[in-house]
Amino acid sequence: MIAILTGLGRWVLGKLARLGRANLFLLSLLGALTFLFKRPSLLIRQLYAVGVLSLPIILVSGLFVGMVLGLQGYANLVDFGATASLGTVVALSLIRELGPVLTALLYAGRAGSALTAEIGLMKATEQLASMQMMAVDPFPRVLAPRFLAGCLAVPILTGIFTAVGILGGYFVAVMQLGVDGGAFWAQMQAKVLLFEDIVNGVIIKSFVFGVLANWIALFEGYEALPTSEGVSLATTRTVVITSLAILGWDFLLTALMFGVW
Repeated sequence: MIAILTGLGRWVLGKLARLGRANLFLLSLLGALTFLFKRPSLLIRQLYAVGVLSLPIILVSGLFVGMVLGLQGYANLVDFGATASLGTVVALSLIRELGPVLTALLYAGRAGSALTAEIGLMKATEQLASMQMMAVDPFPRVLAPRFLAGCLAVPILTGIFTAVGILGGYFVAVMQLGVDGGAFWAQMQAKVLLFEDIVNGVIIKSFVFGVLANWIALFEGYEALPTSEGVSLATTRTVVITSLAILGWDFLLTALMFGVW
């Protein structure tokens, strides 16, 4: 029994120590962001790597998610003669929940895992140690551009995902199922609010998710064991931990933003 309690305590202390290192890592990242004002080219290069290269999966996924929402919404609303509200259902579902959450999950799987693998390999091949030996801080040069680029890219990708999803819902509802196009857009414009829905969902939620995804990805890569197995384990942890963090924070933000608490 004592051995079990000792092992449990050691595990808890280890997790708390890791959480502390993660918070110090985030503070170092935030402090290094000012360097990017001197070298904006570093940020632009990373915006292309994590943002532009993520567009294909965002566009395809957003289109099919919107089409599925159109089909499911029509199948449920047609029984009540409320198909005119289909535009509202599709838009609010994407803007409030599915857009920010699915975009962040897709980003974590595509860009987050790539960031972890990249930083982990730089550590395994001693590139980061070489920079430190030459008195070059890797935080402003390597880590901060990737962090800020990801935080900016996720809200933009969320907006694109949401817009494409609404178009996919429109295509299915109006062009395939015969819902009135005017009612589709009119109901959406009447029910979707700027601050309560768009700002809270597309902007604030996606920015929080972007900070979480990039913070976890870079920290796991920076803390990875300098071996091929260590990098692969860090990449797996990035996807798992980021997914759980996004879903947990989505619940908290939804409860706070929409007046549940």
